[in-house]
Amino acid sequence: MSITNPTDLAGMQKISDAVASTLKEMRNYVKPGMTSKQLDDFGGQLLNDLGAKSAPRLTYGFPGWTCISINNEIAHGIPNDKKIFKEGDLVNIDVSAELDGYWSDNGGSFVLGEDVHQYQKLVDASKHILKKAIHQIKGGVRIAEIGRLIELEAKKSGYTVIKNLTGHGVGRSLHEEPHEIANFYDRYNFDRFRKNTTVAVETFISTKSTIANTEKDGWTLTGNRGGFVAQHEHTIMVTDGIPVILTAKNEIWN
Repeated sequence: MSITNPTDLAGMQKISDAVASTLKEMRNYVKPGMTSKQLDDFGGQLLNDLGAKSAPRLTYGFPGWTCISINNEIAHGIPNDKKIFKEGDLVNIDVSAELDGYWSDNGGSFVLGEDVHQYQKLVDASKHILKKAIHQIKGGVRIAEIGRLIELEAKKSGYTVIKNLTGHGVGRSLHEEPHEIANFYDRYNFDRFRKNTTVAVETFISTKSTIANTEKDGWTLTGNRGGFVAQHEHTIMVTDGIPVILTAKNEIWN
């Protein structure tokens, strides 16, 4: 969406604060031995207390308040009672929601407890690449050039990118124009970022895979070549200079 007045900016900031604080609190709450449904119920209650509605549930009928993916799951993991967190798991939480007609989206991967499986390097690369990419975004910049940066930075770190999962516009709905902010250089995408628009920018940095495939449950995404993926995501407002990080309260860069 395009921010045209103070009301729009305040509305986007309010919902962005809601999803960001929920993500942060969920990350702090999760412990080994807990189920992903327990974590999701906690997140759902946080959103409800803030007056926000789960975006994936509202938009797609997703069977959870948030998306929680563990280890080899890339995204859209369904919370349930059978998934029990263990020390050293690679966990991804994605929280998106609607409040007063405004929508925002954010997410982040992290290692639960001690890094017994050595996932932290992958997580750090994803965070670093997202930060570098976002700080290159301003009005007039080609979306494809940000994809090029993400892909090149991933390669420098010894990783690949997931090419069929992308960032997107957000604001008046969960997904809107621009519909694809890819993690690679798409030579056929001539769209440019526009000043005062709100977009969700995300990385999908992978140890092996390049494509995300949907599992039999119809939701959970896993890699075509196996391995692991770290994702980090912020909703931002594009400016003529450094973007406004609307979901900064999630502290994924800390």
